[in-house]
Amino acid sequence: MNHVQEGKYKPYPQIDLPNRQWPNNTITKAPKWCSVDLRDGNQALINPMNMNKKLELFALLLKLGFKEIEVGFPSASKVEFDFLRRLVDDNLIPDDVTVQVLVQAREHLIAKSFEALKGVKKATVHLYNSTSVAQRKIVFAKSEDEIIALALEGVELVKKYEKNHDGKIFLEYSPESFTGTELEFSARICNAVTSSWGISEKRKVIINLPATVEMATPNIYADQIEWMSRHLDNRENVIISTHTHNDRGTSIAATELALLASADRVEGTLLSNGERTGNVDIITLALNMTTQGVDSKLNFSDINEVLEVVERCTEMVTHARHPYVGELVYTAFSGSHQDAINKGLAYQKAKDNNFWEVPYLPIDPQDVGRTYESIIRINSQSGKGGIAYILEKNYGYQLPKAMHPEIGKIVQAVTDEKGRELSADEILEIFKNTYFKVSEHISLIDFTHSSNAKTSTCQLTYTYNSKKIISNGEGNGPIDACKNALMKNYKNEFVLSSYAEHSCGDKSSAKAVAYIEIENKDILSCFGVGADNDIATASVKALFSALNRAFN
Repeated sequence: MNHVQEGKYKPYPQIDLPNRQWPNNTITKAPKWCSVDLRDGNQALINPMNMNKKLELFALLLKLGFKEIEVGFPSASKVEFDFLRRLVDDNLIPDDVTVQVLVQAREHLIAKSFEALKGVKKATVHLYNSTSVAQRKIVFAKSEDEIIALALEGVELVKKYEKNHDGKIFLEYSPESFTGTELEFSARICNAVTSSWGISEKRKVIINLPATVEMATPNIYADQIEWMSRHLDNRENVIISTHTHNDRGTSIAATELALLASADRVEGTLLSNGERTGNVDIITLALNMTTQGVDSKLNFSDINEVLEVVERCTEMVTHARHPYVGELVYTAFSGSHQDAINKGLAYQKAKDNNFWEVPYLPIDPQDVGRTYESIIRINSQSGKGGIAYILEKNYGYQLPKAMHPEIGKIVQAVTDEKGRELSADEILEIFKNTYFKVSEHISLIDFTHSSNAKTSTCQLTYTYNSKKIISNGEGNGPIDACKNALMKNYKNEFVLSSYAEHSCGDKSSAKAVAYIEIENKDILSCFGVGADNDIATASVKALFSALNRAFN
């Protein structure tokens, strides 16, 4: 057991917020989205993106529908500066997109940022300084008044350079380490900033309240956002923005609760890339909204492309269980899950409304560009329904329900022996070896038949115990006639328990597939499968398959 020194940690204080409103609210519309992949995400990479990767990721963000994109810290490095100039010089910024640059409250940095922004029609200058108790005490050794003075100096410098900029400039201010800052001080510095800027209906200000470090449960962050919303001057002209990190693993919940608490805007990254445990994942947030019937205003209909581009640009690998996008998130190995999904998909297809209600799948995989083929995969934990699903969806074999337990046991024996997942092709091979390539003590050579309104007659040619036999029979149908012809010489007694058939393949090359179940006093039941261009012949083949499996 890990014994932590007493007094080393203490709980985060509760927020004094009488009559809090956010618990009763519902997310009914998408926030303003701002991607910080190219700045916050990029600075957290082992290998920061080069120019080509930045351009590719920027193009993806536009394709997904982002209207606000933080493109970097152009005053911090030549690479960041050159990237923004490339966007401007190559006319890559659409008129309806606002690019955002991060900058500290220092004149030479602000001057460099405006140099990089030359020619940009709409830009947000994101000004920040640290305000937390720890930062003031340990890093800067400054008082509250000195920290406010630093922020206001930055605002005045932005206003100074704004005058000579040929384009629209928006101000964003972040009290960095907001979650470690006293709320009274946060409100004081933010109100000082907006007043200095000259906030109005035509001159709104983004106040970004970052969980730079996630320090408490999500409800605390929601309380902080609602408290700030109540205490910010000119609230109607303030755009409250969130920027959560995932140190406690609850950045998604914190952001969603913050939206309930009146936040207007969300900064985050695709797939949660960012410092330490990452920024909030915008994909998860957006698709959470989709599952609640809210239009996220972002397009994640081809999630595979998003994964491919982001992973290539960041050199980061996405976890197989990452919400909505991971390789295995639409995959069921459990037998009971597979059965429920299989039934749910059939129900969804048959009903006359679009409401999605498939067990275990909170979103339709097709809505994010995934296919149903990967939903059910087979290992030792899998059930009979999953195997039947694979055979039907991948290869067209519609096994009758009564046959599922039999094939389930056969496949599970193989997975137990191999100790791993089986591919769809391996399952097909087991199916074919079991029903089409069975060792024969009785072999069909030929079968002809004719029918009238009352009876069917047939001539059956087969080998039995290495002897060729030709036998004729009559019955109430081709299968019954075949059985009667067979039983003139065949010594194993059996009854036909069930029969099913279907076509398999497209119309030009469709084959008939038949399934026959037989029983006798010693055998509970045994299935056989046959395929042929002629349904009657397919049925006879299925009968011979069952006999060879039952009596070998």
